[in-house]
Amino acid sequence: MTETLTLSTEMIAVLGILGLTIALFVSEVVRVDVAAIIIMVLLGLSSIIPGYDGLVAPNELFAGFATNAVISIIAVMIIGVGLDRTGLMSLLAGKILQWAGKTERRIIPAISGTVGVISSFMQNIGAAALFLPVVSRISRRTEIPMSRLLMPMGFCAILGGTMTMIGSSPLILLNDLLVTAEVPTYDIFSVTPVGIAMLTVGILYFMIFGRFVLPVHKTDAAEPGDTTNYFKELYGIEGDVYELRMSDESQAIGWTLGHWEQDMGYRVSVLATRNGETVRVGPARDTDLWIGSELALMGPEEDVKKVAEKYNFHVKPELEMFNDILQPSQSGISEVVIPPGSEVIGRTIQDLRMRIKYRTNVLAVYQGEDVVRTDLRDHVLRAGDALVLHSRWEDLETLSHDQNFAVVTDFPKKEVTRPDKIIPALIFFAIALLLVLTKAVPLSVALLVGAMGMVVSRVLSIDEAYRAVGWQSVFLLASLFSLGTAVENTQTAAWIAQETVRLLDGMPAWGFQLAIALLATFFTLVMSNVGATVLLVPIAINIALQTGSDPGVFALTVALATSNSFLIPTHQVNALILEPGGYRVADFMRAGGIMTVLFIVVLMVMLNLMY
Repeated sequence: MTETLTLSTEMIAVLGILGLTIALFVSEVVRVDVAAIIIMVLLGLSSIIPGYDGLVAPNELFAGFATNAVISIIAVMIIGVGLDRTGLMSLLAGKILQWAGKTERRIIPAISGTVGVISSFMQNIGAAALFLPVVSRISRRTEIPMSRLLMPMGFCAILGGTMTMIGSSPLILLNDLLVTAEVPTYDIFSVTPVGIAMLTVGILYFMIFGRFVLPVHKTDAAEPGDTTNYFKELYGIEGDVYELRMSDESQAIGWTLGHWEQDMGYRVSVLATRNGETVRVGPARDTDLWIGSELALMGPEEDVKKVAEKYNFHVKPELEMFNDILQPSQSGISEVVIPPGSEVIGRTIQDLRMRIKYRTNVLAVYQGEDVVRTDLRDHVLRAGDALVLHSRWEDLETLSHDQNFAVVTDFPKKEVTRPDKIIPALIFFAIALLLVLTKAVPLSVALLVGAMGMVVSRVLSIDEAYRAVGWQSVFLLASLFSLGTAVENTQTAAWIAQETVRLLDGMPAWGFQLAIALLATFFTLVMSNVGATVLLVPIAINIALQTGSDPGVFALTVALATSNSFLIPTHQVNALILEPGGYRVADFMRAGGIMTVLFIVVLMVMLNLMY
């Protein structure tokens, strides 16, 4: 038995700072990364007490910025963006959508299950970082908010790490600790049944209760290109898009698009057409209309329905053929001004052939105080005229390079993709993964090999690599490291464990095992999961021996329970998804609180069934 610890002044100070940390996280008076930095600074200020080195030694205060965890998270962010630049992540997103469709109920298990399986063979932070761009693209294509998809993906990446003995750092570390304690070690797939149960329960949880616990944060709503309300208020232009199909009874069969538009007489605009396999955005007026032709129309719902009724068109319940090219992330409404000296001054819109040259539709012209919506083809342009256009963003980007027009609407610029770099990107990713699995070098070094390989092979420029890093996540993790150091060095953690065991004196063995799981859960929220494992495994083994239980099972309980990090965003994966998902601490507490309880229940049941 170890000597009995008594509560010291240092422990009281650390407990107070722990309470302040939790209070700052829960109240969200400041952002979580700011709160973490404040705590780090507060720990540093404790050294100003005369004759005292502080709760954390000065040389350890900023050590978190050089830890394996922080360097690893920087590296995996770079690797993830590098793979995305090749178009590989977009392809993967398309495959998932092809299989899962576009409903949240099917997409969540598809993404989460895939990430969970991948996470069982590599660090969960790496799996989550790789899928971050995949989730982003799926969110844009389906218009499901990122906040509804990232949390299930992140949680299941953590859960997937419990499926093998190499899926998370605590499980990798566990066998080394067991050898030191002369306790039998575990094989790589010893925990697989437990991990499968964990991942299954996590997926089912979000499938059944996701609509109640997942937040709806429109993080994409503020993106450039979301201009619908602006143009609706200023020009009276409705932004709803409808897809129609021409029936074999339509009297417009054989007409040209120009003839049909002239005859129509309603406030709708034709954005795109599809004849067979040919899709045209901003179709020319001489485009032929035939049986089965499909059109994308924008305008008030009542006018679209009148058009459908008049010409025997079928209005589809949602966009199908035009969904990818006309979703808000790909296209929208913009405003373009005719500058003084432009060569188009004095010419009509018909002369400009906007649909053919730039694949854009002119919806209205703002001239002086007047808004022109009719007879646009014959409108003569003057300096200062504002053209309201609908186009794909990539076509608008082409138009923006023409000095005869000044694009005044901020819009999403075309992403730089380098499909010719797929091979080198995959090679360096495979090298990094091989180094991780073989443990030939530390995790951070292995991942940096992949990240720097992306830069050296020009998959990414170094500036793009810097921009790929989510610095909020980096500062959150690095700053909290000093708090973990204080909890460990002052023996506060050991004192908490000691007092917990004393309170449970006389409980059956499973009661002590549950206490160990709860302690590991608590410690992993306020310090690194590796630190919690190192601290608690010896205590767990000691308790098992005293109660006549299996020390290996109690130690395994610790290593698995340190993955129960869902309540606040202190785990590397949760820190990674915090900013892209627009999450608040309250979001993690709501969804993660239930997940924390489910995790402990499944853990206790599976370990006692198996062992």
